[in-house]
Amino acid sequence: MWQEIIVALVIVAAALHASARFLPAAWRRRIVHFLSQRGFNQDKTAKFFRTSASCGSGCGSCGSCDSDNGGKGAGGSGGPTPPSSSSGGPARRVITLHLQR
Repeated sequence: MWQEIIVALVIVAAALHASARFLPAAWRRRIVHFLSQRGFNQDKTAKFFRTSASCGSGCGSCGSCDSDNGGKGAGGSGGPTPPSSSSGGPARRVITLHLQR
């Protein structure tokens, strides 16, 4: 009996660790939102899942989209600026492909 309980606790702990580490950020935010609606502390669950505490609805009023949109909220058009080269113009990133036939 005790062995089964201990094994179940180890499996739950492993599943929580894997979900906090390897799930995409959008899924982790959904989990935090789901757990906060069920009475869990939103700040602690957000810290555990390594995400920011948010309202979860995606409306943009809570400021959770600031890091994704360059600080402009959900509807902003101010994306990140491209890196510039030393000559002042935008830097070009070229990927060279070597075809072997």
